[in-house]
Amino acid sequence: MRHKLSLKFLFGYLVFGIFGFLIVALVSSNLTYGYLVKSHARQLYDEAYYLASYYRSAYQDSSGFDEQGLADRADAVSAYFRCHIWVILRNGDVLFDSTKEHTGIQIGEFDPTDKKNEIYTISDFYGVFDEEALSVAAPIAGNFSTYGYVILFLPMKQVLTTRDQILNIVYITSGIIFLCSFLFLAMFQRMVGRPLAAITKAAKEYAVGNLNYQVALATEDEMGYLADTLTYMASELSDMEETQRKFISNISHDFRSPLTSIKGYLEAMIDGTIPPEMYDKYMHIVISETERLARLTTSTLALQSLESNGTILDLENFDINHVIKETALAFEGPCHQKHIVLDLTFSDDSMYVYADKLKIQQVLYNLIDNAIKFSKEKSTIWLETYDQSGRVFVSVKDTGVGIPKNSLKKIWSRFYKADNSRGKDKKGTGLGLAICKEILTAHNQTIDVISTEGIGSEFIFTLKKGIRL
Repeated sequence: MRHKLSLKFLFGYLVFGIFGFLIVALVSSNLTYGYLVKSHARQLYDEAYYLASYYRSAYQDSSGFDEQGLADRADAVSAYFRCHIWVILRNGDVLFDSTKEHTGIQIGEFDPTDKKNEIYTISDFYGVFDEEALSVAAPIAGNFSTYGYVILFLPMKQVLTTRDQILNIVYITSGIIFLCSFLFLAMFQRMVGRPLAAITKAAKEYAVGNLNYQVALATEDEMGYLADTLTYMASELSDMEETQRKFISNISHDFRSPLTSIKGYLEAMIDGTIPPEMYDKYMHIVISETERLARLTTSTLALQSLESNGTILDLENFDINHVIKETALAFEGPCHQKHIVLDLTFSDDSMYVYADKLKIQQVLYNLIDNAIKFSKEKSTIWLETYDQSGRVFVSVKDTGVGIPKNSLKKIWSRFYKADNSRGKDKKGTGLGLAICKEILTAHNQTIDVISTEGIGSEFIFTLKKGIRL
């Protein structure tokens, strides 16, 4: 079962809040308790030492205790610190008790050294008190002797009461912080949760094919950037889908036309519409249409291979002028039929480039083939190479039918044929220029066209300059 992100945030917040509160309560309680015990012990010891020093002179003068003076000072200290004050001799006799409850008793087990290296102890003081008390003792010493001790007792319930009062302040402050952080969580949910929900909904819409769905987010943060990226992705997918539909439509049309011709001629031969003496003529037409299907299939596979990721190029240094001469020789027959002259003009005897030789030869073949198809009889096609800005430029220029201005950007698309080529290019597949574009893109090079309808076209592509061998 999937849970919404907001519920996960809320659950995490509650868990953090509860455990945080328990940790604060435990740690704060122990730290506060320890601090209060030591703080009260130091204050009580200072007072006990002051009272002990007050009576030290009495022993030194052998005049005994001034009980009234002790009582007055003890009452003042007892009232201020809310503690009990004793004066006890070394043998455990209690000479003075500020509460008058234990004056005259004897603590037989009294041991002033039983403090474990601390200035205070927490106990019921040998069973005298019903509850634990914090006690500190200061010696009354004089003439190199210890006569007794001034002991101050503070009931531990007072320490615990003070601790609880402090902890109540901590708890209230923690509660306020918890509530404020809850408001922050609500704001976070509004700023993050809602945009995420909108983006999730958009992703679901795109998944079911609704690529026209728009993500309505007006934020300039990462969420807005993600929404814009999703919208852009949907737009690109929509364009790809449209391109795919056109591709399927075009390829279906180009395959259907020769198949229809083949089927029609064969059926006419079978049913006798075409007499046997005409079989030879129409069988050549069938073979021609079959070859057209083979070329269409080969070109489609070649283009698919070029468009796949990681197109492998067999790069090498070679003389592009020599490759142009070899390619031009392959068109001697078609040029002779139309009385077309191929004019080769090179700025240098040899022009070395760094590229995939076979693929560049394919580019040249496609461009020259198109130039011959759409050139008039008894015309000239110019092939030229020149060096400029550190790159080699190759030009194929004809004086053919030209390309309409509104078709210049479309000629690189698969299966596209300009209207003025319909009827002229019966054997064309509409893939030649698309293949040229993909090959040169794989080389990180460019190909452009300059064309005027009725006058002719010039295709110019660039290659990386190579090293002369």
